[in-house]
Order: sequence, then C-alpha cells, then structure tokens
Amino acid sequence: MATLDAHSPEGLSAFADDLQATGSYAFTDADVGKAFATSQIARANALRRLKKSGRIVAPWRGFYVVVPTEYRNAGSPPPSWFVDDLMHFLDQPYYVGLLSAAALHGASHQQPMIFQVVTDRPTRSGTAGRARIEFHMSSFVAGTPTVQLQTETGTMRVSTPESTAFDLVRFSTACGGWSNVATVLFELAERLEPKALCALAGHRKTPEVQRLGYLLDRAGQPRLADPLLQTLGSRRYRPVGLAPDAPSAGVAAATPWRVVPNAEAEIDL
Repeated sequence: MATLDAHSPEGLSAFADDLQATGSYAFTDADVGKAFATSQIARANALRRLKKSGRIVAPWRGFYVVVPTEYRNAGSPPPSWFVDDLMHFLDQPYYVGLLSAAALHGASHQQPMIFQVVTDRPTRSGTAGRARIEFHMSSFVAGTPTVQLQTETGTMRVSTPESTAFDLVRFSTACGGWSNVATVLFELAERLEPKALCALAGHRKTPEVQRLGYLLDRAGQPRLADPLLQTLGSRRYRPVGLAPDAPSAGVAAATPWRVVPNAEAEIDL
C-alpha cells in the first residue's frame, strides 16, 4: 500500500501521474482505497481538491478520469479513452453506437456532439468536461454484431456498420430526425455489406427492416435495398409509418416497402 499522503493533492496527483505514465486514465474509489492507507473521508477530501484543480474529472460517482495537460481546457480526454473502463465499472454490456459509431465508420458529415452508447438497462447520462455521454437501452446488446476498435488507451466495442444502420432507424429521434438518419445512411452505405445486412435483418423487427430498406432505396442503393426486400418476401408485413409516432392518415404507403412517408427524410449533403 502506498505511503503517499492522500490528504494532500500532491499525493493523489502523483497517483494520477503514475497511472498516466502507464497509459491508464481511469480509476475508481476502490483503487484509491487500495493505494492509500487513509480514511475514506480523507480520500474523499483529497479527490475533491484534485477535481477542483482540473487534474481529474468524475463522469460517474466513484469513477474518475485523469485529465492530461493537453485536455485541461476541454475538462476531459475524449470518452473513447475511458468508455470501456466505465462500462466495466458499471458492470454493464455495451457498445458505442448510433451517430458515434457512424462517425467512427466514416459517416462524419455531421460530427455528433454527444458520445452515444447502447446498453441493456436504463442508465443516466454523464458528463466529463465538455463531453456528454448518452446511454440508450436495447434488449439486443448481447447479440448485436460489434467490432473492437483500437483507442489511445486500449479498445472499445463499436457496432458494425450494419448494426449501426439498423440502430440509426430504431433510435431516429436520438440521431437528429429522419433527414439526418437518411444523410448518415447515405454516407455509411459504402461500408455496408448486403449479406451482413440481411443476416442481421433476420433478428430485427419487420418495421425496422421496412424503414431501413425504404431509406436505402431512396438513397439510391439498390445493392443494399434489393436484398433486404427479398428478406421481407418471407414475412407478412403491413403498412407502417416512417415516423411511428407521427400521424399517417391520408398518406399513401410507398411500394414495395409499404412505408408511409409521414416525415421528411431528405439527404442533406
């Protein structure tokens, strides 16, 4: 156990320096408790002083991130540096998704201002400096295809381009509305593989397949839309609104997807 004085900012600052020197930027209350033979109150006071100085930030109670000098003005390094550690701390499955995943896959026409994470239970949003981490709940987390992307501090789970495409449709409101979804899908299209898209369609609800196929069709992507349409051939599907919560009375469904265009979905490039 360390003999550094955790009562002083210098003691914990040295602890943070040691972490940073090894390429680690996240630690917890439990880590501090193991490192310093002092009372919980003394450790809490020292952590509070270190946060006030800007050396660390706490996006979640009991979870801390070391702030290197180059990110002092931003108040935190990017969430990609610590999201994997955070989700292990919360003991929740996850993947980086939606607009954040789309940007990582090259669809970055509109850089997301929020770091979006999908997990399996309701989870409150958090902030780290200027960064906001937003959580969305899905029962498909465990079975969603993901890739491990390298970060500055390790790796993080990110939804595949195909998983991202379906999630953009499912969480359209969180993705800036249907026109933004259509725009991002247009940019993402070159990264999508028809076989992977159709395989995933077998595990998604029929209206989601209809809406995604409709948008890809409108985006001029027959190599993606046509195979998806074939997957619908084995299902009985009824007309659905593009926007589930918007009125669709009096609006004709677009064939062959049977999607009622009750919301604007214009590609903005």
